[in-house]
Amino acid sequence: MKATFRLAALLSILPSLTAPAADPKASHREWQMYHGDYGGSHYSELDKINRANVKQLEVAWTWKTGDVGATIECNPIIVNGVMFVTTPTLHVAALNAATGDLIWRFDPWQGARGGGLNRGVAYWTDGAGDQRIFHSAGNWLYALAAKTGKPVASFGQDGRISHKDGFDTDVFFLGVGNNTPGMVWKDLLILGSTTGEGPNPTAPGHIRAFDVRTGERKWIFHTIPHPGEFGYDTWAEDSWKKVGSANVWSGFTLDHERGIVFMGTGSPANDKWGGNRPGANWFGNSTLALDANTGRRLWQFQAVHHDLWDYDLPTPPVLARLERDGRQIDCVVQPTKMGHLFVFDRVTGEPLFPIEELPVPQSDIPGEVSYPTQPFPPKEFRLVPQGFTTNDVTDLNPAAREFVLNELKKIHPAPMFTPPSLQAKAVLPQFNGGMEWGGAAFDPERNTVIVNVSNEAEWTSMVPARPKDRLSLNELGKHTYQGVCSFCHGTSSPVNPASPSLQNVRERLTQQQVLDLMQTGRGQMPSFASFSDLEKRAVVAFLFDEGQGEMIEAKDLNLSFANEIPYVMTGHHDWRDPEGFPVNKRPWGTLNAVDLNTGKVNWRVPLGTYPKLEARGEPPTGTFNIGGPVVTKGGLVFIGAAMDERFHAYDKDTGELLWEFQMEFGGYATPATYEVDGRQFVVIAAGGGGKPGTKAGDMYYCFALPR
Repeated sequence: MKATFRLAALLSILPSLTAPAADPKASHREWQMYHGDYGGSHYSELDKINRANVKQLEVAWTWKTGDVGATIECNPIIVNGVMFVTTPTLHVAALNAATGDLIWRFDPWQGARGGGLNRGVAYWTDGAGDQRIFHSAGNWLYALAAKTGKPVASFGQDGRISHKDGFDTDVFFLGVGNNTPGMVWKDLLILGSTTGEGPNPTAPGHIRAFDVRTGERKWIFHTIPHPGEFGYDTWAEDSWKKVGSANVWSGFTLDHERGIVFMGTGSPANDKWGGNRPGANWFGNSTLALDANTGRRLWQFQAVHHDLWDYDLPTPPVLARLERDGRQIDCVVQPTKMGHLFVFDRVTGEPLFPIEELPVPQSDIPGEVSYPTQPFPPKEFRLVPQGFTTNDVTDLNPAAREFVLNELKKIHPAPMFTPPSLQAKAVLPQFNGGMEWGGAAFDPERNTVIVNVSNEAEWTSMVPARPKDRLSLNELGKHTYQGVCSFCHGTSSPVNPASPSLQNVRERLTQQQVLDLMQTGRGQMPSFASFSDLEKRAVVAFLFDEGQGEMIEAKDLNLSFANEIPYVMTGHHDWRDPEGFPVNKRPWGTLNAVDLNTGKVNWRVPLGTYPKLEARGEPPTGTFNIGGPVVTKGGLVFIGAAMDERFHAYDKDTGELLWEFQMEFGGYATPATYEVDGRQFVVIAAGGGGKPGTKAGDMYYCFALPR
């Protein structure tokens, strides 16, 4: 009887899904779009939870997905009392937003093992009963009926289209997926993509718009310009045929009154050596404004010329406004991995704060022609140190400081935009940021941008792609792994936590299964069919700690990834003191409030702490953080993101920490807030794992005030 009653209760809310959804821009009672609204503001007008009562927050419900894989970076959407979320293995679930009870679940893998990274789904309705959820898994985009979770048969082929469709070039053997929801505009779904980044062949990152009903491509914008297109002369003549990426992996924002769609693009591939793509390389690493109806370019700004650092623009620009000379100006604010904020007039692209082109260090890699200058915003908009110097060495304790100073005898301090080198170089901030995909929030009451940044150092180095000496099969595997695989899987050893982690790979997969995965790809992992049999076998030997006695003459090698790229990076080396803490001075992560009217930072506070240091009586240090904030009319900023695995609430005017909750797993996702039957809720995905390297999980936590 109890089960029957629960099912009836769940079904009773489904008819509401057939009603036209509210305009996401006009209503903040729900969270109907990725990052809250068209403008990606992360803002809610709800104020039932506020400064006065936030300390009373308690867990309203939790939901365990039941599958553990990659971390959950999903920003849930809530439409008419139903919450749509994704799981670590990229299932989609519909939950009762008030109770967390499961309504339906869609498995794109149909029972097979799957996975990858996903940040949420997109919602569309015609206002007359047709309502769809768009979800990406592997190479496929699915259109699901919002009421049932069943694929919509009239979309594409049996409810799905391939992410490899509509590129104007053949990408069949290349990896193409999508990890961030597209932007729904009228009857269009505007999509970015995930592509390869390493030295192997990579698909271009062109932006496409598809018909939400049929899956038919309606327009395309070439982020690597074709002959005759604007920006073509910023590349080598044949780059459009050979070079890939420059993709939009972080999502979109939209001025729905003007019909302008905005995005930040990633770096061209290979993103550590660009000798085969001389020039500035538009439209890589650029803020783009396109006509949402046609894909026509309106304006652009390139934040990094000829990227050699993987300085993707990690988040779409947030739509904001500022007051100047007594008038309100609509603007866009672009956060970057360099810890920069760039601010532009929304319509013209004119910078609203000065941008300087400053000289930067040049490459010492043979064949590389790095760009002589890079753009910098005003100093107040540089929210992290701009390179590593001896002044940045940790002061945590004398032993840690002495350790780092000794390290600097072999790892050279380097300013911002120092190109990767054959010498080991210190990098601050890490190539992972600075700011990350979670993005910035905009508070329209104060014209303030609230954004979190990471401030930890790493070191990097480059090596020739072709080894010079006789080496073992294991050493060849390590060389190949570091040159190709470490971009996603971490450095030095496959047991290092990474996203996706290869911890315990020997216990999870057989050698043949690893070989099969390298051949076919899966999820976001592209196929490495271009690898020779020897390369594949060597990588497996490295992963399984074998092959030390099988010697190979380097002169006899024909390494697939070295055909176009003569130098590869040894990976991103997480740089820690003997106790495991970052080697640079605190804070190691901050939450910042930037006043767009004045151009000043109103407040800056550490975000997160290390419990070990906390137990010693140290004040909050900040940590590496991933995921974004939500700001409310109730005067609050909600954010997880930090490695302390806590969910935090701050005063948006002062940065004072008002409340926190210790979760079981890290919340490396952007939260959402919404209202059901007059009660305000705040929800966050807590999947742990990923780049922070904490334990992996499968939780959604939802909080509310006591009834």
